[in-house]
Amino acid sequence: MAKSNVSGLEEKTGRKFENIEYLRTAITHSSYANEKGRDTRHNERQEFLGDSVLSILVSDYLYRSTHLSEGDLTKLRATLVCEKSLCGFARSISLGSYLMLGRGEENTGGKDRPSILADAFEAVIAAVYLDGGIDAARRFVIPFIEGALESERKKSLDDYKTLLQEIVQKNPQEILQYVLACESGPAHDRRFEVEVRLNSNVVGKGVGRSKKAAEQLAAKEALELMGQ
Repeated sequence: MAKSNVSGLEEKTGRKFENIEYLRTAITHSSYANEKGRDTRHNERQEFLGDSVLSILVSDYLYRSTHLSEGDLTKLRATLVCEKSLCGFARSISLGSYLMLGRGEENTGGKDRPSILADAFEAVIAAVYLDGGIDAARRFVIPFIEGALESERKKSLDDYKTLLQEIVQKNPQEILQYVLACESGPAHDRRFEVEVRLNSNVVGKGVGRSKKAAEQLAAKEALELMGQ
């Protein structure tokens, strides 16, 4: 492993490691260790630890930053720590380019395999935790979680109006309108209240910092009224 390669990943963790071996272990796959001999450490133990550290950090963050029920917290946490999400986090820091794989894994696309990337990302979390403690791990993990939550929020907002329109279009005689009911607040912190009307009947209301956001929330309320 070239020193510059480890240094590149170290920089992406935002931490200057006291023991760089934790990070080297995190990027060492078992297939590589098997080829090099049993004295070579691989990342499976750190993956185990990283999984637990990730779970407590995400649980703590969601508990403190939301008012969701236990069931909704569980579902949201599962979404944030699933293989797909972890793989995305790993790709965002080009983790695959740092991985040490056996020849077989290397030749069959292991550096971009979701399961390998997700496991390695958890091992990197453990490396940060082992080297710097829970606060260091939190500083590394939470920006990924915040980014994922923002993406989920935007995706949800983008879907409500579309879903409502698709439902209404099944009955061509129905007329759907979004009406700005009121606007308030100073210029730097405006609030918009929008009503969504079906055949002139108000079926949902939404308040947001933009008309678009308010419309999406009004559509969400309308969908809930319809049992969607």
